[in-house]
Amino acid sequence: MTTRLSMATLPALASRVDVPTYDRAALTAGILHFGVGNFHRAHQAVYLDALFRSGRDRDWAILGAGVMPGDARMRAALEGQDWLTTVVEQSADNSVAHVTGAMTGMLPVGDTDAILDALSDPAIRIVSLSVTEGGYFVDAEGRFDPTHPAIVADGAAPDAPKTVFGLIAAGLARRRTAGAEPFTVMSCDNIPHNGVVARNAVAGTARLSDPGLAGWITESVAFPNGMVDRITPATGERERQSMRDDFGVEDAWPVFCEDFKQWVLEDRFPAGRPALEEVGVQFVDDVTPFEIMKIRILNGGHAVIAYPAGLLDIRFVHEAMEHPLIAGFLEKIERDEIMPAVPPVPDTDLDWYFGEVKRRFANPKIGDTIRRLCLDGSNRQPKFIVPTIADRLAAVGDVTGLALESALWCRYCFGESESGAVIEPNDPNWDDLVATARRAKDDPDAWLAMEAVYGDVAKNEIFRAAFAHALRGLWEHGTEAVLKRYIDGAL
Repeated sequence: MTTRLSMATLPALASRVDVPTYDRAALTAGILHFGVGNFHRAHQAVYLDALFRSGRDRDWAILGAGVMPGDARMRAALEGQDWLTTVVEQSADNSVAHVTGAMTGMLPVGDTDAILDALSDPAIRIVSLSVTEGGYFVDAEGRFDPTHPAIVADGAAPDAPKTVFGLIAAGLARRRTAGAEPFTVMSCDNIPHNGVVARNAVAGTARLSDPGLAGWITESVAFPNGMVDRITPATGERERQSMRDDFGVEDAWPVFCEDFKQWVLEDRFPAGRPALEEVGVQFVDDVTPFEIMKIRILNGGHAVIAYPAGLLDIRFVHEAMEHPLIAGFLEKIERDEIMPAVPPVPDTDLDWYFGEVKRRFANPKIGDTIRRLCLDGSNRQPKFIVPTIADRLAAVGDVTGLALESALWCRYCFGESESGAVIEPNDPNWDDLVATARRAKDDPDAWLAMEAVYGDVAKNEIFRAAFAHALRGLWEHGTEAVLKRYIDGAL
């Protein structure tokens, strides 16, 4: 027997899942959040739910907002269950379900007037957003693009904006006119220095119609940077059926996620903030060391296991971690080349962090795919791998493993796994990558000539020689043989 999730059914569900222990009717919204997707509901909303359960800060509940078609579907699903969400945290050995109640409502999607009225409300002191990495209107170099048609349209009609950043700029304009304190803008997206990126987008949109407002936003509005982390797959019928079978709960849009979560935030909230440090959020003066740690050890680690696994026709991340040569490659390259290039991180043991990374990669419940990790290498390699190579070369450190990682990416982009299976396009620049990888089979320098990826690293003779040696080895001996040579110190 299943029970549909709602406020009325919480008492009946309490014997099956963990439910809120606080009076949700007493909550008031202090945060307006754009992008009420799975990650938000498994991360920011979970932290706030824990804070409310502790008896703290119940004037910091979440009011949802959205501008995309998918937001309307999410709103309909959540409204039908009184804005409650079931979050299932999965470890390798256990799954635990919590009903979270930190959200008090969600504004009608696309209702500009309602959103601007909420942004003008002094009770809203933080505007947060999780609109995905691709939702910030940046160009190939990572700069805000004011020529994007959606941004141009908002610049032409600043009082009737359609984008998140046009709406935030218009809301700030209203508060400035009214002499009200500006809200803090808090990005929760997985982007290095996400506060800076968000500030550039809001101020850049405002600048198209009101340069004075743009200057005021840059000088007077806080955009703290934050590092967020939690693997949260998409919800499908499998997850909904799991809720029914395993917990007896009918949830229109449950969230399944790993049991690990992390949030590091710069403590710049002039309009106030909830006491999230009480529930595990780490507040710091500068998030940069934490970003570097995550980008190099975790994101770089993803790249390390992705391409050999893809060449060996391995489908899931946890299956890659079960392959002794791939796991050995990750262990050696992290300890010998990647972790030594990570600057000290306050109050953090890098050995502990890498241990958590390996545990998370090996979690079979998440079902993360190798293909997802291989996606968009032309954008990810310059962020996750090449800076580590540059630092290692500057320190005259060994780059054998990092050169091998690059060679594995090149071999993957040839477009065929070692079994001869076709690798379907997996990068916005796939056709160019395939053509370049095929030239590189005979001329390795052709791959390193991609200046947008490698920059000055490609000019280093040590790296060029190591890359060429690794790529030739992959073609002559195969992935497993070359991984074994690297692990044995014989590459």
